[in-house]
Amino acid sequence: MLAHLEDSGKLKAVITQNIDGLHQMAGSHNVIELHGSVHRNYCTSCGHSYTLQEILDKAPLPRCSCGSIIKPDVTLYEEALKENIITQAIEAIAAADMLIIGGTSLSVYPAAGFIRYYSGSKLVLINKSSTPLDSEADLLITDSLGEVMGSLI
Repeated sequence: MLAHLEDSGKLKAVITQNIDGLHQMAGSHNVIELHGSVHRNYCTSCGHSYTLQEILDKAPLPRCSCGSIIKPDVTLYEEALKENIITQAIEAIAAADMLIIGGTSLSVYPAAGFIRYYSGSKLVLINKSSTPLDSEADLLITDSLGEVMGSLI
């Protein structure tokens, strides 16, 4: 559904904390991956890049031809988000006339704090459980994001 909205010009960006690349596999193009992607991997010493399939072929512990460990291009706990990714996300949120937030408890920072850059008047929250921003939503849907988006198709 998100890819369809993007193709029709109604969705400008998807900002995700997911690292699985499923948004792109579903057809979304402008995806801002706050925590990176397992589909991009690199050597911690020489910086050589590897695809996910190359990593899977090197299991259980992927090593570069130089002997060093290969790491997925993901932000792990207590690592900082990349500054350029933060900037992209904030710019997309600040430019939005409608902001749809779905499938998140809004408790993981710094991502949960990005909403403060939204100055539009149409905030939609879709989540199974309550969030700290429920009272600020113009439209609050307490349900599974997958169910809600699936019903729109």
